[in-house]
Amino acid sequence: MVDLSIIIVNYNVKEFLLNLLDSIRKALNNLSVEIIVVDNASEDGSVDVIKEKFPEVKLIVNEKNIGFGAANNLALKIAKGKYFLLLNPDTILREDTLVKMIEFFDKHPECGIAGCKVLNPDGTLQLACRRGFPGPWTSFTKVMGLSKLFPKSRLFARYNLTYLDENQTYEVDAVSGAFMMLRREVYEKIGGFDSQFFMYGEDLDLCYRAQKANYKVFYVHSTEIIHYKGESTKRSKIDETKLFYDAMHLFVKKHFSSSFIVEGILQLAILFRKLLAFINVYKLAIISFLLDFAFFSLCVFIAEQIYASEHWQGFPKYVIPWIYFVPALIQVIISSLSNVYQKLSISVLKSLISLFYGFVILSSLTYFFKQFAFSRAVVLITYVLALIFFSGWRIFVKVVFKLGLVSNSKKARTLIVGNNQKSSELALKLKSNITSLYQIVGFVGLNKKEIGEKVGNYKILGALDNIKKLIMEEKIEKVIFSSDNISFEKIFSVVSECQGLNVEFMVAGKELDYLVGKSSVTMLDDIPLLKINYNISSFGHRLTKLIFDYTLSLILLLIYPFIFLLQKFSSKKNDFYNFILQVPEVLKGKKSFVGPKFTSYYGDLYVGKIGLTGMWFVENVSEEDEEEIKSLDVFYAKNQNIWLDLEIIGRTLSKILFRTEK
Repeated sequence: MVDLSIIIVNYNVKEFLLNLLDSIRKALNNLSVEIIVVDNASEDGSVDVIKEKFPEVKLIVNEKNIGFGAANNLALKIAKGKYFLLLNPDTILREDTLVKMIEFFDKHPECGIAGCKVLNPDGTLQLACRRGFPGPWTSFTKVMGLSKLFPKSRLFARYNLTYLDENQTYEVDAVSGAFMMLRREVYEKIGGFDSQFFMYGEDLDLCYRAQKANYKVFYVHSTEIIHYKGESTKRSKIDETKLFYDAMHLFVKKHFSSSFIVEGILQLAILFRKLLAFINVYKLAIISFLLDFAFFSLCVFIAEQIYASEHWQGFPKYVIPWIYFVPALIQVIISSLSNVYQKLSISVLKSLISLFYGFVILSSLTYFFKQFAFSRAVVLITYVLALIFFSGWRIFVKVVFKLGLVSNSKKARTLIVGNNQKSSELALKLKSNITSLYQIVGFVGLNKKEIGEKVGNYKILGALDNIKKLIMEEKIEKVIFSSDNISFEKIFSVVSECQGLNVEFMVAGKELDYLVGKSSVTMLDDIPLLKINYNISSFGHRLTKLIFDYTLSLILLLIYPFIFLLQKFSSKKNDFYNFILQVPEVLKGKKSFVGPKFTSYYGDLYVGKIGLTGMWFVENVSEEDEEEIKSLDVFYAKNQNIWLDLEIIGRTLSKILFRTEK
């Protein structure tokens, strides 16, 4: 008999699945293992790549997404192992995980189902890996947030068992379906998952039925996996919040004879949680809506005070305070219809256009509702003030707080864990990547003897033993593991040690064609440049940039004569003077304030007019490093907008005015 059947249900997470299968290969340790992958109608090429790179895997290909439980059941029917391991595709195993779990089952014959410690990518414990059953009281404390408020309380924290030590092994009600190991005899006695649970809850239900059949469920702390969590749902239209609470409702109804009160609480929870999720996703749009409403109401009030005189005493008392709020409500509705309120961006131009529409509509309304036509002068003053307030707060939050800016122009300070040619190739790919910016600080070797050696153009700055100190000293934001050079056991050790440092840990694919991280997959393959939609080429961006260049040029020309004279009498080279003295080139249309360094074209690809400054300047790139300058120029062309230009100019002035000599 096969020692272990590993069952994985995949849905559109090809890159994560490849990393998992690679980690399984390293964790086999002479065990007799079969791997069964059930693909739930993925559209990302998962099936083809598994056939090519992992021919030993047994594949079940579904024509539609039948859900997690039903897909697992297809594999359970054909599995031949003494033990079954149900595993999510967005996980990574340690080399000792399979062996240690089988050893635990062999030592504990009373154990029917077990799960190991499951870590988030930042090293913290994923709470769902050990749980209590969602009975009426446990459901109530979970829904009302009492379990979060009192995480160490046995009374309130029953659902996620946060009052228990994560570094001990003990019996629990349930473990997570992300990693669930069970004996074959348990499956033969109680069957597989209940297909009523499409996603979520099926693991709780299976554990409950196992315990009813006199098997115990254990949380095992001695080994661990990393779970990226939620990657499949990100690639679908599934409403995971509703599915989660529907699953809780179904579980309670099935096993606890749900009362009307409990059912009401759970339905209310679905509504409440969906509302919170909506607020979280659209918080920028909601804040923009509320600020516009408040500022417009204020504009009406100020306009009234400005225009009030002995001839006009202000609004009559019977319309106060509604006269301040109703026009504001009409204006924000017009702004909403003008698509001003976006979940990821704040548009100044759209808000100004919506104010024009609002002015026309509100002015027209005064002709139809004569009883409210108190003063057209107040309407005019209101909209003049609104132009200032609406554009003012948007510019302020963009420049000061960097809110509403979709692209990030700053390079992430990055360490690569590795010490061979493949690591050097990875550094080169990261350097030339145009979808994300990486500042390779250096490499981390596998032992201290390698410190000081060079890998390509970079030094080995430290070893795994002191990586935490290195991360803090160098202010590292990303750590990338080259999986060929380091064991998964050491990756887990580093991730656990560095939890709380706010660092993203990523794993490079074996072929160096992608990176798997906590929030995304970064593709590293070369992208045909002409197939990408570049902002710099769009009419709207080019027009805005042209207006900005001419406006700023005319302003700076006021100080140009003084700078010209100062430069004549100065014996030292001054970067600020040189910057101002190039302004006429911008005014003539030969250059732009922000743009590429040497050329406007890479082949047939237009990347903008040559700039007085650019990302090549603020990122301290050597003039000899043509490849990195090209990468930064292309990144800028792809993401160009007026706010990115302002940020680069601001960073440029900061650099040349407050530069410190080293």
